[in-house]
Amino acid sequence: MKYTINEAQCLGCKRCVKTCPDVFQMDGEKAKVVKAESNSEKAQMAFEDCPAGAIRQA
Repeated sequence: MKYTINEAQCLGCKRCVKTCPDVFQMDGEKAKVVKAESNSEKAQMAFEDCPAGAIRQA
């Protein structure tokens, strides 16, 4: 799965970073993707748990 983050929607809650730090990291106040492609369960959990719906899958 390929992941991206819509920065305009990101709340900066760090939930994705705490769930899957291999794929998501903070860049100031917003999360960013550091490993765009991942098949990990944790990345999927971060996608599903994002309260703002800022994480996208492709």
